[in-house]
Amino acid sequence: MAFYQQQPFYNPKSPFKGSIQGGLQDGKSIIISGRVLPHAKRFDVNLQCGSHSQADIALHFNPRYENGSGYVVHNTFQKGNWDSEERKYEIPFPSGHQFTLQILVTQDTYKISTNGRHFMDFRHRVAYSQVDTISVNGMVELNSIGFQNPALFVPPQTAFLPQFATPPGYGFPAYPPAVSYTVPYKTVINGGLYPGKNILIQGIINPNAHRIAFNLRHISGIAFHYNPRFDQDVVVRNSHHMENWGPEERFGGMPFKKGQPFQVTISCNPHHYNVFVGGQQAHTFNHRFTTLNEIDILEVSGDLQLTLVQA
Repeated sequence: MAFYQQQPFYNPKSPFKGSIQGGLQDGKSIIISGRVLPHAKRFDVNLQCGSHSQADIALHFNPRYENGSGYVVHNTFQKGNWDSEERKYEIPFPSGHQFTLQILVTQDTYKISTNGRHFMDFRHRVAYSQVDTISVNGMVELNSIGFQNPALFVPPQTAFLPQFATPPGYGFPAYPPAVSYTVPYKTVINGGLYPGKNILIQGIINPNAHRIAFNLRHISGIAFHYNPRFDQDVVVRNSHHMENWGPEERFGGMPFKKGQPFQVTISCNPHHYNVFVGGQQAHTFNHRFTTLNEIDILEVSGDLQLTLVQA
């Protein structure tokens, strides 16, 4: 089977409808990043079988902000009719906030994660091989819609397992980890960065930690230096180019705790990085080095243990 490496859609306007080149395959992932507009009432993401107005919808993901709380509806639309709804009474994306939504296609289900954290599974009612269109509608501002093919994922024994094993019954096989992570740790980011690319890091902060650091590097420096400092109770963000550090950014809180597990998602957007810690947005950092595909190394260092890296 031939896989198409599709370029992301950048800054699409809602309502949006676009083609999924090559359709869906087992292991393909779609990553949508953006911001829910303030006072939003609802928005939806649809994986469709065609682009016409009455096309079948294999997956309808529909956050609804109602009565001060809200919920998410999951459904399908077939032969002109909606099927039975599945509702989850939780809103993973607060209105007015940035978000990253990832939909991973598996043989039996769509696995949906929000801001790097598993949200729910939705079993196939329509064959995913028929899906060739994505649409987004409603009160949302989009940064990018990106695609990752199965060939771009690390093997299943290291991809997603610890990150998504927290909620029992997530459905991934219980493969033992095949990688032993030694800190400091360095790995290649296959293909470099691009809008829609997510980097996932999970581990445990040492009880007496002073500092940790995550670096996204290119050949002549560090595009993004993310540096939680427990001795100063601050997270420093910076870049390093041609042997010189840029101006530090220090505003925002400290989302990490000594002795506690952590999960970080660094989401690359067209103009900035979003950093989610434990599924909550913690910081943003505007691109200073803009040739994203040349950013091809991830480094992790400091007072921590690693349990998962997906770059």
